[in-house]
Formats: sequence, C-alpha cells, structure tokens
Amino acid sequence: MVSAGDLAYLEGQLGRTLTDLELACFDNLWSEHCSYRSTKALLKTLPTTGENVLLGPGDDAAIVRFSEGIALAIGMESHNHPSYVDPYDGAATGVGGIVRDIISMGARPIALMDPLYFGPLDDEKNRYLFEHVVQGIGDYGNCIGVPVVRGELVFDEDYGGNPLVNVVCVGIVDPDSYLTARVKKPGNRLILYGASTGRDGLGGASFASRDLSEDAEAEDRPCVQVGDPYTEKLLIEATLEMKATGKIVACRDLGAAGLAGASSEMSSTFGARIVADHVHLREQRMNEVEILLAESQERMLMEVAPEDVSALTTIIEKYDLKWSDIGEVIPENRYIVTFNGATVCDLPIDLLVEGALAETREVSPYERETPYTAPAADLKEVCLQVLSHPDIARKDWVSRQYDHDVQLRTVAVGGDAGLLRLGDEALVLSCGCFPRQIALRPYEGTANSVYENAANLACLGADPLCIVNCLNFASPVHPEVYWQLSRAVAGMGDMARALATPVVGGNVSLYNESDEFDTQIKPTPSIGMAGKGPLVRPAAPVVGDTLVLIGEAEPALGGSILDVVTGCGGSAPAIADITLLPLVRDLARSGVAVTDISAGGLLATLAGLDDGCMATLAGDPWEVLFSEAPGRFLAAVADPDDLGDLPYTVIGTVGGGDMAMVIGETRLCISAGERDEALDSIRSRMMFE
Repeated sequence: MVSAGDLAYLEGQLGRTLTDLELACFDNLWSEHCSYRSTKALLKTLPTTGENVLLGPGDDAAIVRFSEGIALAIGMESHNHPSYVDPYDGAATGVGGIVRDIISMGARPIALMDPLYFGPLDDEKNRYLFEHVVQGIGDYGNCIGVPVVRGELVFDEDYGGNPLVNVVCVGIVDPDSYLTARVKKPGNRLILYGASTGRDGLGGASFASRDLSEDAEAEDRPCVQVGDPYTEKLLIEATLEMKATGKIVACRDLGAAGLAGASSEMSSTFGARIVADHVHLREQRMNEVEILLAESQERMLMEVAPEDVSALTTIIEKYDLKWSDIGEVIPENRYIVTFNGATVCDLPIDLLVEGALAETREVSPYERETPYTAPAADLKEVCLQVLSHPDIARKDWVSRQYDHDVQLRTVAVGGDAGLLRLGDEALVLSCGCFPRQIALRPYEGTANSVYENAANLACLGADPLCIVNCLNFASPVHPEVYWQLSRAVAGMGDMARALATPVVGGNVSLYNESDEFDTQIKPTPSIGMAGKGPLVRPAAPVVGDTLVLIGEAEPALGGSILDVVTGCGGSAPAIADITLLPLVRDLARSGVAVTDISAGGLLATLAGLDDGCMATLAGDPWEVLFSEAPGRFLAAVADPDDLGDLPYTVIGTVGGGDMAMVIGETRLCISAGERDEALDSIRSRMMFE
C-alpha cells in the first residue's frame, strides 16, 4: 500500500484526495519493483555506455551491436515471489515476460538463460518448488521455440522460504531498425493487442515489493499471472510481421502494473488518454482498477498513426489475436483514464512515472567472515560430499527438460558457457554469481561474479560485450541489507569498468524474505553476460593430454562448498586479477581445452574430466582441492611448451578413468563409479524420492 508519507505528499501535490484508480496506480508504479526508489542513486553509478551500446538502460531491453548487420536485444528479469506461490505459472510467466521485453524492441528472441536459487533438496517443499519451476520454464520456452542455453543452480537454506527465479533473454534485430517504447507524436493511436484482460496478476508489482507471509500460497495466488505460450508464439510472429512494415511507431510489453504501467511509461514523453471501456476483457463486470492494474499475460501496446491502424490490425487478426483501440497520445503532460463516461484518473504523467521519492539510507559495514579451521574429517568422504552437493552435481536432470536446439543456432550448451551461431561468429552467453561469498564480502564477491562470467566467456574464446543483472536482496530497510546492496553495486561497476564491459540493463528485486521461516535470502546480484568470439566448437580434453594449472591466487575457503559441507569458515576470495583473461581467450581460440576453477574448487574441475586424471599437487590438501579463489584455469594440452608466456604448473595427465591424486604426503583415489554416483545426486534425488 502507498505509505502515509507518500499519500500526504501526493495529496499535497494534487490538492485533492486520490481516486481509487489513482491510488492503485501509485501503489504499483511507486512500488520498489517499478520505481527503484531505494536503488536509483546506486544504479546511476554503473557504467552503461560503450561503442557497441545503441540503446542502454531505460527501455524494455537494451540494444547492443553484435556485427554490422546484427544487434542484440538483451534483458533480465526476476519472478521470485510468484514462483514461490505458484512455481509452475510463476516461472513460466517469468519467461513470457522477459521474452515480450525482447519482442517489444522488434527483435526475435533466440536464447534464454535461467539462474535459479532454491532451498536444500532434502526438504520436500523445496523439491516441489524446484521441480515445478524447471517444468514451467521448460514448457514455456519449448512451446514458444526459444532455447534455454545456459543456467545456474544454487541450493542454500536461506532460499528455503523465498526461491529466486531469474531469466535472461537475448534476441536479434537489425541495428538500424529496432523499436523503442516511447511515444513519438500526439494524435497517434494506442493499440492493445494479444490476449484478453482478466483479473489474474492483479497488484503483482506491489506484491513483488513486500516479503512473503506464511499464508502466501493461499493469500497471494490471485497476484500470480497465468501464461499461455501458444498465444505468446503468435504474438512473436505478429509483432515481427508488423514491425517489418515500418508502421509501428513505438511498442511496449504489458508487465508489472499491467496496462497502467505500460501506457503511462510509454506515453511519458507526452501524455495519454485511455478509455478503459475499450479494453477487450476475458471476464465480466471488471472495474477500472482491475482493467488497468491486472497483469494478464501475452499483451502488448503499440503506438500507431491513425492511417495505419487498419493495416496493422489486419495482421493481428491474421494471427487470431484480439486487439482494441484504447486511446491516444495527447500533447498535454497528463495521464487521463475514463471509464463509463467518467474521468477516473487525471494525473501529471511525470508525477506518476518518475515522481517516486528516492530513498537513501545510512551505510555502515557489516563484516561476516569467521576464522578458518581445517576440517577434522576424512578427506575422501568430504570430497564425495562436495561432489554430491547439488551446486556441484551434474545438472542434466534440468537441462534435459529444455530444448536447446530449436532455431538451429545452438552449437554448445555444456561447459563454461552457451554458444550460438550468429552469421560467421559466435554469440557466447554466461550467467550466475557467488551468493555465499557475496554474503561475506559483497564488494569483492560481486566483482568476482562479474569476473567469473567473463572468465567463462574467455574459455570459449569470446570477448564480453555487455552485462545485465538482477539485484536480488532482502528488505533495504535493514541497514545490513542496504550496505550489502550498495557494496555489491559498487563491486559490479568497478569490475565492469575494469573489463570495459557496460551494464546495459537489469532488474531490482527487493524484499526477498520470508515470515514463514524468518529468513532473508543471501545477497544475490545475479549476472548475465553476452560475448562475441570465433565460431569454433569448444575443445575437449583427450586421454594423454597434460593437465596444467594456469594462474595463481591465495587460497580462500570462506563461502566455498567445503565451508557449506564442513563449516570450516575462512575468508572469501580477494578480487581476481583480470590480466590473464586475454591470454586464456587466445589459448581457447588456438584449440586448447581450458576451463576456469570456481565452485567446488580444483576438485570439482578435475571431476569434470570424463576420462579421469592422474594428478600430483603441492600444498595443504584442503586448500589445494577446495579453494574457490578465481583467476585460475585448468587446461589440457598436448605439449605444455605451446603455452608460451602463460604462467602455468604441470599437475598431471588426462586418463585412467579414476581420479588419482597425490597431494604432498596424501594419496587420494576416487573411482569413476564413486565420482559418478556423487555427481548424479540431483538426478537420483529428483527421480526416486
């Protein structure tokens, strides 16, 4: 609800009380989800421009030049609260919403990524949420014909009452003819098209801006949208066909705050007059608040010159979609809505769209690191526990539910990043972050999360083009949370500048906490990154290859999977040295199999060698095997002399089937069967429990 302070301010500005619709509009558009009032000042510090950025933050999606004839449309969104209340529909409509953001730019969606964060899988409810979120994403993406080519899975008890469902979508468009979401000329018509408007999703933006209660599943179910991917597929094709005519003046997706949000934000360059009675409805006796604020899915709004309405609506009807002429662009800077012949909303449009009072809070450091204590446990047993942790285990139970090959662009989806063919070059995509490390050191952890995605791209020979993000945090009212948020944004910005990679868009999702379990999520600034490289299939290790460790970093076990399994504590990693990235990129382009060391440390990286390995390592076994300090890479080469000036250490060879390791005086052998049983823990848990 609009706070007492905001209400007093608004009534003072208007000199009157608000109507029911005006109050509902402010409740949603001034919510944290839409207005970013707690983060506006922070987001302005991010680098958002670059030589390839054609359109940065502020529209439905960013536009970034990929090649002379191809630009990327890219965006990232969250659907966290809805996915807890109704995991299938919440996740499915999260996909639908971000895909429509890409469509509204006149781009064809070609790829999805899904960073996902859940509570531990030993809890039945978490397994239910996990299963149905994955099913919702898979069903929607498969039905609309957009492949999921990359994802991340993190399982931690702090997500038990509030899972996170983030989705990145990438599309392609002619760099000289993309659409924008701002109206251009008074007198033009506003055409609503797609699915009919019902009561589903009513108040979704304000719902997303508060924490979840114990009774969320029952109380908040009406706030969750219900998607129809078959209508979305028609919407994709209809919009692209209309865009090809050159007659769409502006276009916007109906997402958070429904028609009120889309029409007011779209018209803020001038103004708009909306006739609520003209909206095509799915349900009877809907009032003006329901019509304007419902978040029914698969709907778009476009600006069209009066003389072009007939030509474009003929295309809409060709795809068996409905449409309504719901109003016009007006020269006055007002947002006016009529219903049943009466004016039910008449507001200065800037006050509605841009007037949310920015909030800043005192920032004080809150350190969380604890001293490191070496685990008092059997090394092999701990190794198997780490490999069976669902963050490290194979993700094929998930990936097999997604169609990776639809549209015939996908070259590779395993390993460090997803790779798609665009013309004669490769689009390379990566996503994710380090929530446990960020909880200990928000600045360093977020900077390293950006670095990790760039390292993933480098292992496929790609240079980073752009970054999108989703800032998932608990309530910023808590001083510690606001400190985490501010430090995370600073770390993201500084690493983005160091990599000369702009942050072109994203989403802020706050109030991710649960009354049900009295928990807050870990700070989770999830990253999506797109890069460009040569079109070559990633190299694979060959039996007999020499294994070399490239780069050095001080051991760091705080926030590691070892820390999760044993409670060993320790410091989170320092910020990675970026100077190796160009050298690793060149190495990958030369045909060498290389991968970065991250979650699960060197142990998990070696476990990824299907043919096993024989390795000899120096140092403390816990630090050597489990440190997750970034900036290190494992390469498999026929001749180490080919590495030139790269700083490397030979540690073993590929082959043997088992993982045979000597670390100082310690000998360790994990058989292929033991390794596979551990790495198959997600599949066995989800298929047999």
